[in-house]
Amino acid sequence: MKNKDLNINTESIKAWVSSLGKKIAVYRVFLFFLVVASLYGYILWRINVYSNAPPSESEVSAKTTAQPRIDPDTVKKIQSLQDNSVSVQTLFDTARQNPFQE
Repeated sequence: MKNKDLNINTESIKAWVSSLGKKIAVYRVFLFFLVVASLYGYILWRINVYSNAPPSESEVSAKTTAQPRIDPDTVKKIQSLQDNSVSVQTLFDTARQNPFQE
């Protein structure tokens, strides 16, 4: 290798960086817009990826709920009360006809 190749002229590098900075300064608004639009696009892409991700097996098993169990003695007690009271019979009948009415 020649010693000439290893010499770095810092003045020429400073001049080159300065001229490059002046050229870039003309387009700084466009470059800023390009950077912001790229970040916005990346964020939207990541949101889309995370929103469409399938749940893991542990999440599925944590969300499953056990079927509610009603004690047969309680069912018999309610039925006996229903048979004995006319107002309770009408209450159950109206609830059966329209279960979403309050």
